[in-house]
Amino acid sequence: MKRVTERRTYSYLGPAGTFTEAALDQVPEARGQDWRAVHNVGEALDDVLSGRSYAAMIAIENSIEGGVSTTQDALATLPGLRIIGEYLVQVNFVLVAPRGTPLSDVHVIAAHPVAYAQCHGWLGAHLPQHAHVPAASNVASAIGVLEGTLPAQAAIAPPGIVRHYDVDVLAEDIGDNKQAVTRFVLVTRTTRSPEPTGADKTSLIVELPHDHPGSLLEMLEQFSTRGINLSLIESRPIGDELGRYRFVIDADGHVNHERMADALLGIRRFSPRVVFLGSYPRADRQIVQYPERYEDEVFVEARDWLRGILTGEPED
Repeated sequence: MKRVTERRTYSYLGPAGTFTEAALDQVPEARGQDWRAVHNVGEALDDVLSGRSYAAMIAIENSIEGGVSTTQDALATLPGLRIIGEYLVQVNFVLVAPRGTPLSDVHVIAAHPVAYAQCHGWLGAHLPQHAHVPAASNVASAIGVLEGTLPAQAAIAPPGIVRHYDVDVLAEDIGDNKQAVTRFVLVTRTTRSPEPTGADKTSLIVELPHDHPGSLLEMLEQFSTRGINLSLIESRPIGDELGRYRFVIDADGHVNHERMADALLGIRRFSPRVVFLGSYPRADRQIVQYPERYEDEVFVEARDWLRGILTGEPED
């Protein structure tokens, strides 16, 4: 009998042609499945939590602008989510307009605020007198110009826009930083983390106890004393009062490894609230390096040694 495979739905920030769609296209198991375009991160994560979608692709960090605060705050406050993969997308932009529009007629530009910030140099050199109209996404900016719902003559958009919409490209490669990259994560409902690959990352959100001298250092020492490198640490206000922060952390390694598990136990004892977001393969597939004294076997031997002391076993 032929086995029937259940189709899965994946949510992403739409419409078609966005960088988020390009990130989702990197997920082999998502190809040929149902893709659901949504309007924002909150809607994407609600799809996952409600069961409308199996997973959602969301942007979490940009090499120019840093962490995506709306994503970080959503992951910190919505229980029941787990990151199962990360994907990198090279970020570049084009300036597009309705057919027949010359660059000299452009006085107002529609753009997502993050994209607009990454094109200041080109805009200042070529359109110094322009005004900016914010758009909900990099593709929504072009749609708004084409449909007349945004009061602009041109839009900043991803290069892939030309595959989906009838536009003239007025300028290519207008981003200020040619190495700009956006990091995306694939989020599903809480599940067991993927098996370790040796090139893994663990993400979590940690709240500090009530402010006291050295509290941040105490948190960081949970990782440094176990030989764990942090590839990301960003603060976000908790929002209940001034001076209270949570920290978004990416640590090199997997929760299945003894050193990481030991660090998380230390963090849990220290922090009033820890959100484990997941351990998953790094997008760059770079093997995590660490000193031999932090090998799993060293932690196991140390526990066995202590167990022998507690039980009164004779020493070798």
